[in-house]
Amino acid sequence: MDVSALLAAHPVIDGHNDLLWAVRAATAYDFSRLDVGAGGTPTHTDLPRMRAGGMGAQFWSVFVPTELTGDHAVSATLEQVDAARLLTDTYADQLAWATTADEVEQAWASGRMASLMGAEGGHSINCSLGTLRQLHALGVRYLTLTHNANTPWADSATDRPQAGGLTEFGREVVREMNRLGMMVDLSHVSADTMRDALEVSEAPVVFSHSSARAVTDSPRNAPDDVLEATARGGGVCMVTFVPKFVNTACADWHRELVAAAAAEGVPESDGERFGTFEDAWVREHPQPSASLADVVAHVEHVREVAGIDHVGLGGDYDGVGTLPVGLEDVSTYPVLVSALADRGWSEADLARLTCRNTLRVIREVEAVARGLQQVRGPGLARIEDLDGVRPGTVDPTAMMGH
Repeated sequence: MDVSALLAAHPVIDGHNDLLWAVRAATAYDFSRLDVGAGGTPTHTDLPRMRAGGMGAQFWSVFVPTELTGDHAVSATLEQVDAARLLTDTYADQLAWATTADEVEQAWASGRMASLMGAEGGHSINCSLGTLRQLHALGVRYLTLTHNANTPWADSATDRPQAGGLTEFGREVVREMNRLGMMVDLSHVSADTMRDALEVSEAPVVFSHSSARAVTDSPRNAPDDVLEATARGGGVCMVTFVPKFVNTACADWHRELVAAAAAEGVPESDGERFGTFEDAWVREHPQPSASLADVVAHVEHVREVAGIDHVGLGGDYDGVGTLPVGLEDVSTYPVLVSALADRGWSEADLARLTCRNTLRVIREVEAVARGLQQVRGPGLARIEDLDGVRPGTVDPTAMMGH
């Protein structure tokens, strides 16, 4: 099989990349100091390597850490949105802004790769449907309901359960995302949150960067019943390459790390403190390696359980320190595609994996939104009315009159 020709016709749409936060940390968004157009950057991602990887579209994560809360989280998210625009404008000869499936394909027709945005964590909306709507207006096309810590309305996979899934306000967030045409992303959320969101959502959902729990027992992965429900709803699981999510030895290593940190009073949900602990711990406890074969196993399991129409790719490049051997940066997608071709995947099936499934989901989410907008207006629900004031949040009524 001619993998280059296949990727030219069906380029990779990747569900999740953290380049923007990496650039923020390295150069405060100064692309003249970290020129991803020229290549040779210390990041996993630059435009020449994206081209070499057969990429056609990237959902840039407009992630902000959960240590940022309230309005601080919102303003930092807006800075990330601004950075996505700046990235696209700076390299407008190679990147094209996209918010719809049609615009992705228009980018390809112009010889460019499509830039899309996803917000990683419900803390970015500060318990406000109005803020959610404005992120959509700015071009954000998915919201991951949580990151590593719970929101007041949804449980995370890596925090102590509080809500038991989604609260009533959390269900309203999902309904409003359906009405807007913003994809519901279930990476990072607890299995109960996954199941609640699948029950509520009227549109297909996505996992922007998760793998299969039956293959590697990590809370960040999707259980088989969730994969089946995702498929019934028309959604897609975009398999990630993160070693601790795809390799059992790496997952066990991570569990030991989490337990050691917890013993020192540092929960995994406390991203900054946990990261500092991990940096020290790893010097005495080197992480095992994951491989290309591990990722192949997850892709094939999702295909087996959910079906060929419900699997995609979400590498999480620049969101992790290490990657599987053979998948070290964004230039390596052809290696994965070749490995699957060697295992008997047809060109039609590989096309579904690389981009056609994700394009279909984007279109179906858009179609559901058009229908819902004919029958209901913007959601006006407030968390204090539906859930009461949740632990760790400011009472919104305390701000009235100021």
